[in-house]
Amino acid sequence: MRVHDILSYTTGAVLARRGRSLLTLSGIAIGVAAVVLLTAIGEGVHRFVLAEFTQFGTNLIAVAPGRTTTMGMSGAMIASVRPLSLDDAKALERVPDVTAVVGVVSGNAAVEAGARSRRTMVFGAGPQVPAIWAMHPAQGRFLPADGAARPVAVLGAKLHRELFPRGRSGAASALGARIRIGGESFRVIGVMAPKGQMLGFDLDDTVFIPVQRALAMFDREGLMEIDLLYDRAADSGAVADRVRDVLMRRHGREDFTITTQDQMLDVLGSVLDVLTAVVAALGAISLVVGGIGILTIMTIAVAERRTEIGLLRALGAGRGQILALFLLEALLLALLGGALGFVIGAGGAWLIGVLVPALPTRTAWDFVLLAELAAAGIGLAAGVLPAMRAAALDPVAALHDE
Repeated sequence: MRVHDILSYTTGAVLARRGRSLLTLSGIAIGVAAVVLLTAIGEGVHRFVLAEFTQFGTNLIAVAPGRTTTMGMSGAMIASVRPLSLDDAKALERVPDVTAVVGVVSGNAAVEAGARSRRTMVFGAGPQVPAIWAMHPAQGRFLPADGAARPVAVLGAKLHRELFPRGRSGAASALGARIRIGGESFRVIGVMAPKGQMLGFDLDDTVFIPVQRALAMFDREGLMEIDLLYDRAADSGAVADRVRDVLMRRHGREDFTITTQDQMLDVLGSVLDVLTAVVAALGAISLVVGGIGILTIMTIAVAERRTEIGLLRALGAGRGQILALFLLEALLLALLGGALGFVIGAGGAWLIGVLVPALPTRTAWDFVLLAELAAAGIGLAAGVLPAMRAAALDPVAALHDE
C-alpha cells in the first residue's frame, strides 16, 4: 500500500464511524481543553498577583524590625530587638542611590467627620509616600515635610466619599475640614487619587497622618517598616548591602530584615509557576482518561474488523502496513481531539477574560504544545496494543470468521 492509500484508508475509517470517533476523541479533547483552560487561568492569576505587587514600582526595598532567620533561642529574646527609629530612616536617606525614604506605622482607628464615622486603616508616614508608593493626591497636597508633628491628614479616595458624600451641587470638598482620628482632631489637607485594591486590601479606604502622630496614637516605640526607593539604574543587591551596613553600624548587629522587591517577585514567581504546573498536571489526568478511551475503542475496532483485516492481508498488505493503519487511526483521533480541545480551552480562557477583566487570562503556549504532544503520544501508546493484535491476525482465520 502506498502512503496516500494508507492515509485515505485511515481517514475513511474514522469518518465511517463518526459517532464512535467523536466519542473517542472527546476524551482527549476534554483533557487538552482542561490543560489549556487551567494553565490560562493560572497564568492569569500569575499576572494579576504580579501586577498587584508591582503597582508600587519594582525598585523598592523594605526594612522590617527583627531578624527572620530561625535561631535556636528562646522566644523571650524577641523583646531585646532594637526597634527601627525615625533616626534610622533619616540615616538611610544618605545611602548612595537611595532617592526617597519613608518610615511607616499603621493601625486601625475610628475616623469621624461630623455625624459620620468609619473605622479604617490609619497610616503614619512621611512626605515621600507619593514618590515611593506611586500614590498621588487628587486634591490638595500630601503631608508636608516641614510639619511632621502637625495634626494634618490626607484621606483616601473611598474614605473621602464615605465621610463627605456627594450632594446635589457635586462632591463635598474635604479640604480644610476638621476630622477626628482615634479621638484626636486633625485638619484635612489632601485627598488621594483612587489606587484600588492590593490582594483584597483597599488602598483607598485609608487615611495618612504624620508618622510622629501615629507613633503616639498607637503607643509604639518604633516604626513597623522603612521603605526605600532607589535609582532604577542601581543594583538592588548592592543598595541592600549598603543599607545593611548603615543599620548594623547603628544597631551593632543585624536585628532587622531587608527585602528587595526583586526577591519578593522571584519568590512569588516561583510559587505561581508551581501553581501553574500543578493545575496543568490536574488537566493531564483527563488526557490519560482520554487515552484509555482510545485504547478501548481501538481494541473493539480490531475485534469488529477481523474480516476487513484478513481481506487486506489477502490482498497483499503486510504486517507492518496493518500495524501502521491502526496506529495512524489512533494518532488521528488523538490529534483531532487535541485540536478540538485547544479550541474549547482557548475559547473558554478568552471568555473568562471578557467576563472577569480583573483576571488577565493568557494562553500558555508552552503548555499547549506539551498538551498536544502528550495527546499525540497517548494516542500512539493507546493504539500500539490493538495495532499489534491486528497485525498478528492470521488472514485465513480472519476471513474464516466471516
